[in-house]
Amino acid sequence: METALTQGVSFALTPEQRELRALAREFAGKEIRPRAAEYDEEQTHPADVIAKAHELGLMNVHLPEELGGLGLPAFEGMLIGEELSWGCAGMAVSIVANTLGAAPVLIAGSDDQKRAWLAPLLEEPILCSFALTEPDAGSDVARIKTTAERRGGEYVLNGSKMFISNAGHAAWSVVFASTDREQGHRGLSAFVVPMDAEGIVVEKHLDKMGQRSTDTSAFALHDVAVPEANRIGEEGDGFKIAMQTLDFTRPGTAAGAVGVAQAAYEYAVEYAKERVTFGVPIAMHQGVSFLIADMATEIEASRLLTWQAAWMLDAGYGRKATLYSSFAKRFAADTAMKVTSDAVQIFGGYGYIKEYPVEKLMRDAKLFQIYEGTSQIQRLVIAKEIFLPRDESPWRSRSTSPDGSRS
Repeated sequence: METALTQGVSFALTPEQRELRALAREFAGKEIRPRAAEYDEEQTHPADVIAKAHELGLMNVHLPEELGGLGLPAFEGMLIGEELSWGCAGMAVSIVANTLGAAPVLIAGSDDQKRAWLAPLLEEPILCSFALTEPDAGSDVARIKTTAERRGGEYVLNGSKMFISNAGHAAWSVVFASTDREQGHRGLSAFVVPMDAEGIVVEKHLDKMGQRSTDTSAFALHDVAVPEANRIGEEGDGFKIAMQTLDFTRPGTAAGAVGVAQAAYEYAVEYAKERVTFGVPIAMHQGVSFLIADMATEIEASRLLTWQAAWMLDAGYGRKATLYSSFAKRFAADTAMKVTSDAVQIFGGYGYIKEYPVEKLMRDAKLFQIYEGTSQIQRLVIAKEIFLPRDESPWRSRSTSPDGSRS
């Protein structure tokens, strides 16, 4: 007879998920970590690591089976992302940023667009990017100044994009541009733009504090013409597509933060066992042991929030999972920053020099509080969800099902 325990909520991974997680951890340990410090120092684009990840099947895992992909759920992609980020957050972003770049086409593209732009990603390690942010428009997308003017059967794009991951090495980008400036964010539209199109200029590869082995670039569009067939969805759908994309990818971003925090925690534990002061390992001092206890607790909480958010996406909650994606992203990002900072503290003076890995981890962690919605924006999203009228938000009942009904 089954017990209540076996019938309840399970946090166990399936054998297949455990194998996938182990594969990603092995790859991170063998291919990423040995190169992490050098590639960070030199800001090296990790083309060799990307090619190996592609060959092993650790890239583009979300692409559907009908295109020749694995069609893995968000949950499995999140497991991979955590382990790759445990190896190096910069190289991990270079590998998994295709999820962000391809998501608008996957979410709102036509069958022809999916075949044209997504299927080739499976054949070779092609990169794509997501071009939303601009020099004067980050969280406030209504300030986007890039325009797309319709001329016959094509659109002509003009503007600038900033902080775009992989843009300097991408084959194409999804560019968000205004087709009606008077409508603000409701006038945004999305376009697939080949990065070798006439009028595209990669203006600058940005010199970042952390995650330096991910190319982050600024590029300009000068009278860039794209056919109408490259528009994703209808005119004015851009904001909706961008928000759906970020809901889809935020659990993966949160997982990356968990991976960085996990790495810092492991280094701190190892060092605390070996470093001796006043005749005992520093792990025996309460001040250090309590720091490590808090690290372990907050990492586990971050991981469970991230797992829940990914599960909700896979269960069909869609935009209704926004609150939980923001829970995960906000908490995991802030936890990564806290854990890596405390790891540097545990290492003392050694933690502050580049010879030891926790210095890099602290620099890498900071970016999780900024990109794909700052920690402050996540708090804004959470607050808005909390204060929605009860009949507009399904998250007042713990028994709400994916279709919004209540038991």
